[in-house]
Amino acid sequence: MNILIACEESQSVCKAFRNLGFEAFSCDILPSSGGHPEWHYMTDVFEIINNNGGLLESGDIHYVDGNWDLMIAHPPCTYLSVSGARWFYHPEDKHLPVDLRRPHPRFPNRAQEREDALNFFIKLFESPIEKIAIENPVGIVSSKYRKPDQTVQPWMFGDEASKSTCLWLKNLPQLVPTNIVGKGERVVLSSGRSLPKWYSDSFHTSISTELRRTLRSKTFEGIANAMANQWSNI
Repeated sequence: MNILIACEESQSVCKAFRNLGFEAFSCDILPSSGGHPEWHYMTDVFEIINNNGGLLESGDIHYVDGNWDLMIAHPPCTYLSVSGARWFYHPEDKHLPVDLRRPHPRFPNRAQEREDALNFFIKLFESPIEKIAIENPVGIVSSKYRKPDQTVQPWMFGDEASKSTCLWLKNLPQLVPTNIVGKGERVVLSSGRSLPKWYSDSFHTSISTELRRTLRSKTFEGIANAMANQWSNI
């Protein structure tokens, strides 16, 4: 199969398919951090979809033989997830109906950015590829587009961590849990809020904001391996 892993600079899922011998390529507007620029398209994903390939980060040009058979996409969730909802409206307007609230003073364009992110998600899912899976956290896609076909957790696939991961599937079966383990350590903040430790650690102030975002979005190894093992057999 010709496999495209869209919006993935970490190459976690790409390498899981490569380890099984499949022709898999990652694509992102960011450079790859997975160590294989020869498998990475650093450009607009729709250019790679429409042309069945293009210029790789390594400088080589590669086009797949035929069409893309499977795409697994991880579109940015900054404007789609429920965790970012507090940045949409002015903090002084919590008592008002949503349609009367002012934009957040720090992020006045948040509503348009959310609309753009949603349209990007939908365009990915409706791409002319036979089999598609799109991953995102719990967010507005469920109410603005359609509900996910499945929600999985890393602890269902051997990683002791909690991270609700929604999957929207096209011509693909749901993932079957492979190794159910503990749900992972949690950290209680001074506010009383509880977070998974891996997620709390990603806010460490000694690393850059971009690296924190990358750590939070990276696909856990167990889920990546399950995608490769189970969806490559179709």
